Amino acid sequence: MKHRVFIAINLPEKIKKTLMDYQERWRDLPVRWVRANSLHLTLAFLGDIGDQGLGLVCQGLKDIVKKYSPFFINLTQIDYDLKEEKMPRLVWIIGEKSENLSLLKKDLDDFLNKTVGFLPESRDFLPHITLGRINKWQWNKIEPDERPEIKEDFFYDFEVNSIEVMESHLKRTGAEYITLQSELLKNYE
Repeated sequence: MKHRVFIAINLPEKIKKTLMDYQERWRDLPVRWVRANSLHLTLAFLGDIGDQGLGLVCQGLKDIVKKYSPFFINLTQIDYDLKEEKMPRLVWIIGEKSENLSLLKKDLDDFLNKTVGFLPESRDFLPHITLGRINKWQWNKIEPDERPEIKEDFFYDFEVNSIEVMESHLKRTGAEYITLQSELLKNYE
């Protein structure tokens, strides 16, 4: 059986509530907003993998997280994901890169490459949380000078104390996520 799998950091309920308030501010944008229970920070999207590969991923995650103590992620800005002045695809919150997060991501990518042939993205990892996906057709109907700016400083930090293996089920109403395994970082109780 195939599973559409990714590895993520789930968010505390308090920050989910805060992020939902920000979504409410821009309800009129042509965006399919991410539901509160689906907000997360993706570390690696593996795509479709079989049961055996999933077992290897779950065991490997258990071994990797034992090396890391809890750490904080600092979120800094809400914005569109503008790249080279093209049309944005997302509304997201960007986080600061940290040494702990970068080391964890590298260990995870190296392990996944060796065990399930996962090829990490060639671009630098930018920690972010997707708030919503822009409807391209509706966006293009808005005059360029009438498109709202949403760039805003956002100062919020949260402690990462677990990493999850998640499964994505695509539905007409948007993706639904199920936690398959959650692993606590070292010394977290």
